[in-house]
Amino acid sequence: MKQKPTIIDFVEHYTSLFSEHVFMREKVDGVWTTTTYKQTREQAFAIGAGLKCLGMQKGDKVALLSQGRNLWITSELGILYAGGVNVPLSIKLGESSDLLFRIKHSDSKIIIVSEQQLPKIRTILNECANVEHVIVLDPLTQYQDKEISIEDVIQKGKDYLKEHSDEWKALYQSIQPDDYANISYTSGTTADPKGILLTHRNYTANVEQGHSVISCSEGDVMLIILPLDHCFAHVAGFYTMMSYGGSIATVPVGKTAIATLKNIPIAIKEVRPMIMLSVPALARNFKKSIEANVKAKGAFVEKLYTFALNNAIKYNKEYWNRGGCQFWRWPLVKLFDKIIFKSVREGFGGRLKFFVGGGALLDIELQRYFCAVGMPMFQGYGLSEATPIICANSVGHAIFGSSGRIVQPLDLKICDDNGNQVPNGQKGEIVVRGENVMAGYWKNQESTDKTIIDGWLHTGDMGYVTDKHKGYLWVVGRFKSLLISADGEKYSPEGFEDGLTDGSPYVEQVVLHNNQNPYTMALIVPNKEALKEYVVSKGGDADSLEGKKMMLQKIQDEIDEYKTGKKVGLFPEAWLPKAVAVLPEPFTEQNHMVNSTMKIVRGKVEEFYQDRIDYAYTDEGKNLFNEKNLASL
Repeated sequence: MKQKPTIIDFVEHYTSLFSEHVFMREKVDGVWTTTTYKQTREQAFAIGAGLKCLGMQKGDKVALLSQGRNLWITSELGILYAGGVNVPLSIKLGESSDLLFRIKHSDSKIIIVSEQQLPKIRTILNECANVEHVIVLDPLTQYQDKEISIEDVIQKGKDYLKEHSDEWKALYQSIQPDDYANISYTSGTTADPKGILLTHRNYTANVEQGHSVISCSEGDVMLIILPLDHCFAHVAGFYTMMSYGGSIATVPVGKTAIATLKNIPIAIKEVRPMIMLSVPALARNFKKSIEANVKAKGAFVEKLYTFALNNAIKYNKEYWNRGGCQFWRWPLVKLFDKIIFKSVREGFGGRLKFFVGGGALLDIELQRYFCAVGMPMFQGYGLSEATPIICANSVGHAIFGSSGRIVQPLDLKICDDNGNQVPNGQKGEIVVRGENVMAGYWKNQESTDKTIIDGWLHTGDMGYVTDKHKGYLWVVGRFKSLLISADGEKYSPEGFEDGLTDGSPYVEQVVLHNNQNPYTMALIVPNKEALKEYVVSKGGDADSLEGKKMMLQKIQDEIDEYKTGKKVGLFPEAWLPKAVAVLPEPFTEQNHMVNSTMKIVRGKVEEFYQDRIDYAYTDEGKNLFNEKNLASL
């Protein structure tokens, strides 16, 4: 293989090396099917050649909107073999405006879509003048204008390959490492999501880097629970498993999102994976399920389980320093592992070596728990702009609480607000440089120039490194303002914050907060005078309890304007604050919550009002009319 291979070089090499190995596993009509490496390449060839027959040219963009399945993977490979650029779209994009922007902004000429997602495309297709074909992954009884079945595309491709194999080979061999492979859109704000340009070499470089921190064995089976549209599923999932000669399985798609979630535990038991890609929110559900099953077996088993768990957690410590002077605990660890935790692991198929948590920071207690039961869950860190892996913990090389070993080769430094590198042990922005760093943002040079400076990618996340554990990174939060929900989804709050303060006379300042919490909360500085005038205009007494409740309700009403049907599209409803903390004083330069350019210093605000943030995630604090809110008025 070349020194700097394209994805095509990569796939050609490994589908030849492991040609008869199983690569893909999928449940079809209730039965798990297998597809070899050789068959995967053949399907990719047929789809890619079919796309060429539809008129696709090298460099054309193809939007892909589907649940995880074999055809998602072979469709992407087909796009890449034909010299195209895949634009993977999240199935969570429910608003037509979200899809419409991405399809139009990316200049997509073809859309590949599953039947379940097709209604969204049909709704907006007449506004997508650039789209020439809609390829449907599932058979339909009737096709509308521009629609064609994937079977027809595959047949066109097969017919073409019979007569033009040399022409086809020349096409895919002409692809270069710096050619674009993906335009992966950030959540951003609904008004302006950014398209991350990832090249062929970005992907193959990150697979190589990933090998420096985590590994698996030939023949290992991975269950990918994460959506395939994210590059984490690409690199840590099917491209990494391909490089080891392993196989991947996807969760069977249900008729609804809830039905698909219910299929996860079934798929785990049936696939019996050695490795899983998951998110912390799902891991917490796994833990709850395990504990519920233990409790159902009676008080004695529950006490034994608790004792065994505590013993293992104390023995393992932070993983890197496990054991030590606790040699007497080891026989108990082995005993309870055999009589208790082995049966726990059987619920996960009995073969799970480890699973990786991506998307959000992983609670250290959750890491300790899963290690104790013999299924370590390792924290990793990355972002799409880095394709995405920057560091990861792994078997034999983990420090609970850290985000793991930094991949190699990769340059990493921690910088202050002014871009200056800070000493080890000091927190700052994580900044990286390497072949995995994106080519930039599609049609957005301004954002590119702000994010990549002299070849260094400024991640916007806060972390630190230490002298004690060289080569490991600790990620502690967001250097800038990105919100992260409990399931790892990310969103920028500025659209809402700016919109509320600009559009409401009753709100002076606002900071949204969500750091892997069940919901978003808002820290609000009210315009007390405007609120008092409002109460008086309604015939109320601004100094009375009822008057203050009217003020709080007015603030809530202003937020509710952003719900569906009112200020449509300005901010996703799922990210609207479910709790409000009304503050007694504004953010100012004097209290260091606003900088010299009058920008709110989010970290300072969150640090100062940590008690109000914590309170907002209690039942009492979630109540709009709580005593702290009333006292602030």
